[in-house]
Amino acid sequence: MAGRFDGKVALVTGASGNLGQAAVRAFASEGAKVVLVGRSTDDLIALIDELGGDPNRFMAGAADVTDPASMEALVRQVETRFSQIDVLAHTVGGFGAGQPAHEAGIEIWDRMMNLNARSVYVSCAAVAKHMVEKGVKGRIVAILSKHAYGGVAKAAAYSASKAAAQRVLESMAAELGSKGINVNGIVPAMIDTPQNRAASPNADYSKWVKPEEIAEAILYLTSDAARSINGVSLNMYGQG
Repeated sequence: MAGRFDGKVALVTGASGNLGQAAVRAFASEGAKVVLVGRSTDDLIALIDELGGDPNRFMAGAADVTDPASMEALVRQVETRFSQIDVLAHTVGGFGAGQPAHEAGIEIWDRMMNLNARSVYVSCAAVAKHMVEKGVKGRIVAILSKHAYGGVAKAAAYSASKAAAQRVLESMAAELGSKGINVNGIVPAMIDTPQNRAASPNADYSKWVKPEEIAEAILYLTSDAARSINGVSLNMYGQG
């Protein structure tokens, strides 16, 4: 049975993380060639081996998703290996909160903006440039947060960074839609990961969103079935 992504190349950033791994497995199950991106290739190679290790289907790429030169170099490597990139699933992000802005200092601002806004701007722009130059009718999806919609006490930097990332995606959707490139975001609330469970030991985890559910939404938004969806932030709040 043919998969939804047979013959297509999907690039997944943060591929060694909880959500990134779920996305890699989902794309692989649907026939895609998958480029796994992270700072170190060790964990990526282990996941590729788990999935069969086929060099014709999988590639591990070390890159800094906040560095334009690093991402541009990665894109060139993928072009050499697989010719083009049809899909970008950007799952990189970070959380930092716990102090009001007047106590937190500037370090948390710089860290959140770098992880959550700059990484989206740099990674999505690098892949979009490739798609435009190659004439690829591509799909770009990045993970946001419900904090993008409004400020939250003791999380000013995090909320601002996610709002900035959302504006980047919306702007790119307006820029690229006429070229056949769709850009969308997914907005989860609490994701059911070991780290989040450890931070909230008394929570009802059954109400949280599972990485596999987000991965399936990524597949939908990057599939041909969603060709008319552009500039959308898809809320996935679970039952919490």
